Amino acid sequence: MVARLKPPVVRINGADTEWFEDDLVLLADLRPDVVILPKSSPEAVAALGPDGPPVIAIVETAQGLRQAYETASSPRVHALVIGAVDLGAELGLEPRGDGLEILYARSQVVVAAAAAGIRAPFDIVHLDVRDDNGLETECWFARSLGFRGKVCIHPRQVPIVNRAFAPSEREVAWAKRVVDEFEASGSGVLAVNGEMIDLPVVERARRILQERSER
Repeated sequence: MVARLKPPVVRINGADTEWFEDDLVLLADLRPDVVILPKSSPEAVAALGPDGPPVIAIVETAQGLRQAYETASSPRVHALVIGAVDLGAELGLEPRGDGLEILYARSQVVVAAAAAGIRAPFDIVHLDVRDDNGLETECWFARSLGFRGKVCIHPRQVPIVNRAFAPSEREVAWAKRVVDEFEASGSGVLAVNGEMIDLPVVERARRILQERSER
């Protein structure tokens, strides 16, 4: 089916499965824009070979979590995704409504991506496709942790995710005011509406403006 449809994004089987080598042969023929690699590790990424499309690596094992930085540092890896279901099963986690059972793993993946200098990772799947409010709450929580996207399992989730991770008009207005006043001041530190503004705050404002321009 994948060979017939030729999708731009292809999720292959893990490097530790019997189907991996056949999947590599298919990838060479399909030439997709992106490859999604489950059960990622530095060794699994290396098994893909040095050439080919960018890789989105799913961090979903205890060992994969410990090696997330090394995986993210692989030249072909463009982004990380945290896979909560498989990881939670291996760690014996019990799902909570507030998601705190997976907080450590989420933060580890964000740190690994930032340290490796790649884009911010994608957050866990929200399994209940009918729970729009829960999905939106989870998106805002993930964004506060440093994620800049979320994996969807149903088309109805896409608009909610896009809205939650896109900078709001209020954030954009704040960011523009901060950047404009910082650049006009010629000073390393200033106050904008009573808020102390220094370079790290300006960099956050610039990131918000960049995120807005990319959407």
